[in-house]
Amino acid sequence: MVKEGFYFGVPPLALGGVAFLAHWPLVGTVLVCLAVFVFCFFRDPERTIPSDAGAVVSPADGRVVVVTDEENAGRPGKRISIFLAIWNVHVNRAPAEGIIAKMEYRPGKFLAAMRARASIENEQNVIVLSTEAGEMVCKQIAGWIARRIVCWKREGDRVTRGERIGLVRFGSRVDLWVPWDAEILVGLGDNVKGGSSVVAHWLGNPMAKASGSERVAGADSNLATAGKRA
Repeated sequence: MVKEGFYFGVPPLALGGVAFLAHWPLVGTVLVCLAVFVFCFFRDPERTIPSDAGAVVSPADGRVVVVTDEENAGRPGKRISIFLAIWNVHVNRAPAEGIIAKMEYRPGKFLAAMRARASIENEQNVIVLSTEAGEMVCKQIAGWIARRIVCWKREGDRVTRGERIGLVRFGSRVDLWVPWDAEILVGLGDNVKGGSSVVAHWLGNPMAKASGSERVAGADSNLATAGKRA
């Protein structure tokens, strides 16, 4: 369980104990049940992280509600939206290994997270992740009940695939944007688990990488030859 669970769960549990001591069993039962719910909500189970090259894992537990083509900053790509019901694990995880190149908090509305407009209009935290293959974007989006986005990382932090990065309290939505050449492996209605479900496969552009490596190697070779001649 993440530490936030103690902040929200211990007070009703303690008050429930006091209520039982004061012979208010109904009140005590309600408070203890509330505490159990909170502890359950903030649970943080361990996950087996896939090690396959190019695997992009789900950033959250929940149900896939959108898979669509979408541009991001003028770049063609694809968006996967995951709805987190109140009974889902709400810890968010990094979809791939890389460096957080940019993080931007955007204030907004608190529409129901199931609604399509929530991806654009709701309060959200936008995380741009720079990986070896290129950039992908993960959004933590608040919903109608969720009113607090928590992120444990900062710009410049390096994260590993499946690493815990934050959570959104009490129901939310998480969007994942990947470039157009990524292969999407999930469909509408699929249930996914954060950190362990592979939602896409993306190696970037191997040919471009190879060409870049060859250019660097060629430049190093020319410098070495010039040095010998000198």
